[in-house]
Amino acid sequence: MTNADADVIVVGAGPGGSSAAFHLARHGARVLILEKSEFPREKVCGDGLTPRAVKQLIAMGVDTEGDGWTRNRGLRVIGGGVRLELDWPDLASFPNYGLTRTRLGFDEALVRRAQAMGAELRTSTTVTGPIFDDRTGRVVGVQAAQGPDKEPRTFRAPLVIAADGVSGRLALAMGITKREDRPIGVAVRRYYKSPRHMDDYLESWLELRGKTDRSKLLPGYGWIFGMGDGRVNVGLGVLNSSVEFGKSNYREMLTDWMNGTPDDWEMNDEANADGPILGAALPMGFNRVPHYARGVMLVGDSGGMVNPFNGEGIAYAMESGALAAEVAIHALAENDLLRRERMLGFYPAELKARYGGYYRLGGWFVKLIGRPEVMRFATKHGMPHPTLMRFVLKLLANLTDQRGGDAMDRVIYAMTKVVPAV
Repeated sequence: MTNADADVIVVGAGPGGSSAAFHLARHGARVLILEKSEFPREKVCGDGLTPRAVKQLIAMGVDTEGDGWTRNRGLRVIGGGVRLELDWPDLASFPNYGLTRTRLGFDEALVRRAQAMGAELRTSTTVTGPIFDDRTGRVVGVQAAQGPDKEPRTFRAPLVIAADGVSGRLALAMGITKREDRPIGVAVRRYYKSPRHMDDYLESWLELRGKTDRSKLLPGYGWIFGMGDGRVNVGLGVLNSSVEFGKSNYREMLTDWMNGTPDDWEMNDEANADGPILGAALPMGFNRVPHYARGVMLVGDSGGMVNPFNGEGIAYAMESGALAAEVAIHALAENDLLRRERMLGFYPAELKARYGGYYRLGGWFVKLIGRPEVMRFATKHGMPHPTLMRFVLKLLANLTDQRGGDAMDRVIYAMTKVVPAV
């Protein structure tokens, strides 16, 4: 393309966009990242990173030993009157530890690694829509508003990666809308100052009870993640399979849950709250497709890649960003446009092969746990059995060795292959 500003334009400097930019630049591509905010900037998130995400951080050479990073050894599950601590599985494919890090520092750490590889970053640049080639109908760049004065700008490249998050504005501008038959969740979170800030385990609550009525279960699931800086990240999520989805005030639910916690946790005192309660949508199970169309690749939340089993989005954003970069590098090496398009078509095909069956299982899982009687039965009869729960941890966190794994790994792999992919 003549007069191109880059080989690839990446829209959004979150985990997916920065991962894609890093791997593209590492292989010699000219990369332009367009980010609407300035760094450091906040994002609504649980801030918990499983070993899947840690693996991607290692691949990007991110230093996770300094301030702001806190290791954890597994997941503590609370429900059915049982408290169970499960270490992350010891696998060849993934590290055996997780991390917590606020998005205020996490996203900037990733984008700085992309810049270190040679990617160009332009902040305060809001992409407003795609630029189409009148002859081919392909996207050949983007329109944007830059700076405090929203100066109109155009940027051109033969390939665009949309990593603009839940809103998916670029995808929507191309007519790629959300799939209503796929799961979606809503989560709210808040930071609290608490002595529980140093914790070896991420904590997941399968049953939530508020102070208002201890006999009544609140809808959804909860988490308490120690941040290691004097604070905990506390949140709850509700899935669209729940009858309460879209009906309840989730912020009031979170406050009610916190008000019912023990005094020595120091989370039932508004004076210990650090910041407001913020919320965000969780687009799950490929709820926006196709993931490649007319010169645009969707990564992370823009393509609805949050894991339906556990609400994890960062790992899949980074993995899809790395995959998009790998495919893009090979495609851009082709001068023949037809061959280039065929190679770019490998991206959605590989996403489907990697996650399609697993996400289908996740969709069924979401429907089941949306029924309170099923959730009560599973919690009551599953939680007392540590071996079963270790299997559940592997399944929910998608942590298995596909080659040379144990019996649990083989069962999970077989399950994801026998069901039709989403």
